[in-house]
Amino acid sequence: MGRGLSLEEGAFLVKIAREAITEFLKTKGKIPVPNDVPASLRRKSGVFVTLNTIASGFPELRGCIGYPYPIAPLIDATIDSAISSATGDPRFPQITSRELDHIIIEVSALTPPELIAVDKPTDYPKHVKIGKDGLIIERGWNKGLLLPQVPIEWGWDAEEFLGQCCVKAGLPLDSWLLDGTKVYKFQAVIFEETSPNGVVKKKDLDHP
Repeated sequence: MGRGLSLEEGAFLVKIAREAITEFLKTKGKIPVPNDVPASLRRKSGVFVTLNTIASGFPELRGCIGYPYPIAPLIDATIDSAISSATGDPRFPQITSRELDHIIIEVSALTPPELIAVDKPTDYPKHVKIGKDGLIIERGWNKGLLLPQVPIEWGWDAEEFLGQCCVKAGLPLDSWLLDGTKVYKFQAVIFEETSPNGVVKKKDLDHP
């Protein structure tokens, strides 16, 4: 679903995400889905909303929550994820209305996760493309997800990406090498503000 979105549709999602956060911080209420939503945004899709603060002069993560799987219409999932990222990320205190003026909003629309089938776990890195794939790792009750932009931002290769996704799942770094660990990949199209409440662009993850 995600890869087929236009810049106009992505900008619509980012605008709705900001409106949803603004309204919730003011009234604790959730905005309704607008009547003019394009049909493409009513299809079910996974999505994550990432909030980065530039209050200190450079972007710092301030919240990131979403829907890994296409269980809700994209527009609804974006509204819910935006509110949760601003108020429900357990790593951070709730964002304030004043702080929102320093927040850059990023919306990542996801393709459905696909199980990576390998003959042996050491083959996983060959099936992970940095700059294209996001990862989900599952082992027992533990599950962790990292978006495609994360290894670019941290300079990880495929093995480091797999290891850090295990850490996100609350597992030891090398758990992706153990039998019984499941590794999924997905892709995303990412739209972000160039400044708080500014012009929206499509984020380019091209990586050699």
